[in-house]
Amino acid sequence: MPNNHQYVVDKITAQESWRMFHILAEFVEGFDALARYHPAVFIFDSTRAKPGDEVYQKAERIGQLLAKNGFSVITGGGPGAMEAANKGASLAGGKSIGLNIELPLEQKPNPYANITLKYRYFFVRKVMFVKYAVAYIILPGGFGTMDELFESVTLIQTHKIKPFPVILVGSNYWKGLLDWIKEVVLKEGGISPTDLDILQLIDDPEEIVRTNGAEIEKGFVRISVKEIDECFVGVSVLKCFDRLIANQEMSNAGRHIDSPFVPLPSFSGSILSAWHS
Repeated sequence: MPNNHQYVVDKITAQESWRMFHILAEFVEGFDALARYHPAVFIFDSTRAKPGDEVYQKAERIGQLLAKNGFSVITGGGPGAMEAANKGASLAGGKSIGLNIELPLEQKPNPYANITLKYRYFFVRKVMFVKYAVAYIILPGGFGTMDELFESVTLIQTHKIKPFPVILVGSNYWKGLLDWIKEVVLKEGGISPTDLDILQLIDDPEEIVRTNGAEIEKGFVRISVKEIDECFVGVSVLKCFDRLIANQEMSNAGRHIDSPFVPLPSFSGSILSAWHS
């Protein structure tokens, strides 16, 4: 008989309302911790890759290159290619972050994440992935990887989040899926032709960073804390942000700010609509 108590969703009791405090705590901890590590690239991949595997080596190289180019690298915090990406970022002297998840078969945090957050709830962890990403890099993986892939594509397709690069790595691995999407889903009218533009397929780690560096980094401006302090005098938050954005030029050097960090989108229109849901 399966142990139903291993499933979080089945643990509904008279004290269910107290669960909300745990959920809120995970949100607060994640928001507080991750806001300071922009720009961040999320790498999704298999837990089953071993050192020496091509996927492991490629993940390590991508993590290394991203860190050297000023990006924080965030993974699911577990073993396999997640470990490899964190390893590459850590050894390159970058911010190497793991968002670990509690599982019935415990997933231990890998030793290369120099910042680790622990989550009980998948949906909270998913919010952190999509809220703080400037790009997704998706290597070969299983159902979890597929879940993150299609969730990101759906949110971009439905305009719930600002579009960002979604990069598939491994032509041989993803070819069958992409062919099915084009030959079946598209032809059956399940998606529009422009939806295919959301995905990129790039195998070479150097090309990933080189080709997408400018696209990943664009959309952010340099704002100092002094400018923000002066701006808030006598005006609302939205007017202040609009004024700061209007007075700044686009910077191809990425999103930067003096500590403490305050991320600001750099395109016109409602500030609220610029933030990830």
